[in-house]
Amino acid sequence: MFKARVEIKLKKGIADPEGKNILKALHLLGFEEVKDVKMAKVTEIFMDGDEKEVEERVKEMCNRLLTNPVIHDYTISIERI
Repeated sequence: MFKARVEIKLKKGIADPEGKNILKALHLLGFEEVKDVKMAKVTEIFMDGDEKEVEERVKEMCNRLLTNPVIHDYTISIERI
């Protein structure tokens, strides 16, 4: 069995309102040293198959459901468990 970890981020230049709100809140709480915050989403998918097949299927999942290719970049890491 494999665990595929997909990290999804907004592409450079795409507004990140959630990150900006967190930055504002951190400053209000006294964390003035924080200069920027970027949010990312992590999805873990557990599945059987060989490693190459798992990676290809997870890429397909990203392209068809998990991400919007216009605004998102993603990375996939595969781990045998």
